Amino acid sequence: MNAVDKLVSTTGTAAACRALSVPRASYYRRRRSDDRDISDQPRRRSPRALTDRERQDVLTELHSGRFVDKSPAEVHACLLDEGTYRCSVRTMYRILSQENEIRERRNQLRHPTYQKPELIATAPKQVWSWDITKLLGPSKWTYFYLYVILDIFSRYVVGWMLASRESAELAKRLIRETMQREGVGQHELVIHSDRGPSMKSHGVAQLLATLGVTKSSSRIE
Repeated sequence: MNAVDKLVSTTGTAAACRALSVPRASYYRRRRSDDRDISDQPRRRSPRALTDRERQDVLTELHSGRFVDKSPAEVHACLLDEGTYRCSVRTMYRILSQENEIRERRNQLRHPTYQKPELIATAPKQVWSWDITKLLGPSKWTYFYLYVILDIFSRYVVGWMLASRESAELAKRLIRETMQREGVGQHELVIHSDRGPSMKSHGVAQLLATLGVTKSSSRIE
C-alpha cells in the first residue's frame, strides 16, 4: 500500500494498483480508514430498536407473575394469542441476557449439594474394610475365593482366608475369629464393605449386630 501511495502521484491510481497487483477497492478502503477512524464513530441506532420505555415494558412483562417461570418463546406465543406484540423472541432473550437472567426460568426444586458420608480412622482397630476376590484356579473352570479384612488406618491385613466357594457362613467365621485374635471389643469397630451377596446377607448383618460392630457401605477415607 505504501508503494502504491508513492506511484499514484505519477502514474495514477489505476496504473499503480495494476502494476503492484493491488485491488483498487482495497486501496480506496484503506484510504478511507486512514481519513477517519471508524472505531471513534458512535454506532447509529436502528430505527426499529426498542425505546427505553418499550424495553422496560418487555422486562416488566417477563417478570410478571404469570410469565416469571416461562421461556421467552412461551411468553411471545401467549402475548400473540392475546393480540399483543412486544418484540421478537430473540429480543426478549437479548434483554434477559443484558440483565444477567439467562437461566432456567421454570420454578424447579433446588437440591442442596449432597455430601457423601465418610469414615475416618485416626488409629488402628477403628475401621476395617473387607472384600472377597474371585481368583482363577490352576485348571480350567476352577476358582478360589480370597477373603481379606484390611485395617484402613495401618493398611495391615488383619485377617484373610482362601476358600473354594463364596459363603456368608465362611465370612462370619473369618470376622469372628479376626476380632477375637485382634482383641476388638464391642462397639469399638466399624466394618466397611461393598454390596456383594455375602456382605448384604442377613447372617453377616446379624453377626455384626451381635458383636456390637457397626456395618457401613459408605465411602471411606
